[in-house]
Amino acid sequence: MVGGRRRGGSGRRGGPRQHPGIHEPSPSPAALSPAATMAQRNTGAAPKTGCPKKPMEEPAARGPDVDSLGFQAMDRNVPGLSHVILQKLNMKSYEDYKSAMDGRKSGSDFGIRTYFDMFQKMEDTFKFCTECKKLPDALPDPKSLRRCKRCQNVYYCGLACQRANWPLHKKFCKKLKLVALDRLVEWLVFTGDIPFPTETWTKPARDVEGWEDWFSMQGQLEEKLGAILAGRYMTILWANAGKPRPEDEELRESVRRLVTDFHSRPLTIGLGLQLFGIDPLTKALTVHVVGASHVETLNARLTDYDELTRMFPGHWGMEVVMVGVDVVDGPIRRPPLATPAPQGRVYLSSYKGLYHDFWESHVETKLAARPDLVVGFHPGFHACPDLLAGWLPTLLLLRDYRLPVLFTVYSEQELKSSLQILVELETHIIGYAANPFASLRPEQVYSSPNKAPVYCSSYYITLLGPAASAVPGAEELEDGDGWEGGEPSAAGAAGGIVPGLG
Repeated sequence: MVGGRRRGGSGRRGGPRQHPGIHEPSPSPAALSPAATMAQRNTGAAPKTGCPKKPMEEPAARGPDVDSLGFQAMDRNVPGLSHVILQKLNMKSYEDYKSAMDGRKSGSDFGIRTYFDMFQKMEDTFKFCTECKKLPDALPDPKSLRRCKRCQNVYYCGLACQRANWPLHKKFCKKLKLVALDRLVEWLVFTGDIPFPTETWTKPARDVEGWEDWFSMQGQLEEKLGAILAGRYMTILWANAGKPRPEDEELRESVRRLVTDFHSRPLTIGLGLQLFGIDPLTKALTVHVVGASHVETLNARLTDYDELTRMFPGHWGMEVVMVGVDVVDGPIRRPPLATPAPQGRVYLSSYKGLYHDFWESHVETKLAARPDLVVGFHPGFHACPDLLAGWLPTLLLLRDYRLPVLFTVYSEQELKSSLQILVELETHIIGYAANPFASLRPEQVYSSPNKAPVYCSSYYITLLGPAASAVPGAEELEDGDGWEGGEPSAAGAAGGIVPGLG
């Protein structure tokens, strides 16, 4: 999305993920994509609303979702900012915003007629004084806001505020320049220019230790990057962005960062398979992505996880099922398979609803396969009690059915908070560590940008069943429960098991 994803997701997904920045451990930055839908609505067909979680039933009442928490956080940091965003997107309420994320609005609904309109409206949602938090309408001259010339990201209402803010802003100015560039270049994900075509891995997956190794396997890399820079949509972008076109080397680095953002999820799934010793070359596999939302599914394509086939050439077939109440309609909104996935292919499917409902209605009735691995990208259950309450039935199901689980988080703070909850739930934590396939794209706190940026899937946590102390008669296993790195898994291949955080 051009607005500022995670996205997150993949493909032409819901995208510029601006970190909500609530004062509690924050929910997924992907939640806030104020101008996101504008980009995808102007580059492809608008998805339609998905089906209810169970046929012929009304959806159950739900607590606040991560998006709504993000909107609340924005107004705490910059009073009135959510109203400005809705106004710029030609929306009257948060419900309109959610409707757009569900695919029920087109670009014309936002009052967008040209590429320039799209990029200008996106930029307008970032216009507030970073120091005093005033919005344009609160100033004597609404046009008096001036952008930092260095980062091209934050705004000030005058020299006094800029000077007062500089001791803090100078710590983050260089990174915020990358953030501003990437949220514009991300539009090329929606046009299909990014990612470039990839090739079968020339190294075994276990020997690929991170992005440097991955890029080294991409033949004619510079030519592929050059083709994107010389492409039609890159030219249209800088003719309409209202900013000068950066140097080619800056654009190449931006494209590389966005390519890692696109492939981070499938490669993290591949990492999870290795950590649990699950071999795609011996049988067909099923992976459930729990808590999936517009970040993973908005404008997603059937080929978005094909990097898994390059990672494991000759595999027996993999199905990746997106399960979540905010799954968006589109090509992957098709029923899960009851039989193994086609050999050598990655098959994407989805279910709109809660995971424990999906388990009861599909897995237990054999309408869908039992998962070999369950993955949750930035589940956010640490963010507030209401979100934890919504996640609790799923967390207990994953624990009690002893399903191999991998969760990702954005930061060390989220890692600590999530681990504390999982310990309290008596879940067996096998390990946690920095993710070698974390996105390299920096994300900013949307309404409070002068903070250290975060990166999608920076850390992972692996879980399997209940903790030894929760199993009757298993007290003797306490000393080898995985906290000291003694668990027999492939965790060492990804940096090892971290014994603790200070």
